[in-house]
Amino acid sequence: MPEYNLLGHPKKLKRDVGIRLNDKEHNRALAMKFDFEYFDGSREQGYGGYKYDGRWVAVAERLKDRYKLREGSCFLDVGCAKGFLMHDLTTICPGASIHGLDISLYAKNHALASVKENIDIGNCLKLPYEDNAFDAAVAINTIHNLELDDCKKSIRELMRVTKNKKNIFIQVDAYSDKRELEMFQAWVLTAQTYMMPDEWENIFKEIGYEGDYFWTIIGFEGN
Repeated sequence: MPEYNLLGHPKKLKRDVGIRLNDKEHNRALAMKFDFEYFDGSREQGYGGYKYDGRWVAVAERLKDRYKLREGSCFLDVGCAKGFLMHDLTTICPGASIHGLDISLYAKNHALASVKENIDIGNCLKLPYEDNAFDAAVAINTIHNLELDDCKKSIRELMRVTKNKKNIFIQVDAYSDKRELEMFQAWVLTAQTYMMPDEWENIFKEIGYEGDYFWTIIGFEGN
């Protein structure tokens, strides 16, 4: 169960949290719909425009190498949004079967044409796939949008549908100290569960999770 920086992010992300302090609960309510406002509305309510820009190419390359994906491999992206990672992995790993699942019909309707038909609408609490259906699976900044008990259920679902239980990657929100917690709470819109890294690791051990993991931590300038 190693820590692995699949996205290649800096250890701590820098965000202008001040833009989300006004009308926070209103913006949070809109974001939780996972509709236009969250993906393509203002930054106060989500991504501020979630558009393909090629940033997932390097992630797809790391995925292919890390989990030995090749022609005939079957891959699942849980929380795939508009399918950007799916598209790049399809290009980088021709002949692989690339699938995605997201809760947002808006995201699927605005997904890249190359992968739209391979996106299922559903919830990570109950993945609509057979046991051991995939050679590798990822859930990037997805399961923390659930309460803790449901986070555990979703991790177990990822383990259920993946053949090699080590070929799973999970990234979740975390914080290292009280100041980072305050920063995170000022920024967060959709996360329901966020803990310190060692607390997340204890959850992984409790469940018997063997895959890779990494954190999304909101930091301060200079740290």
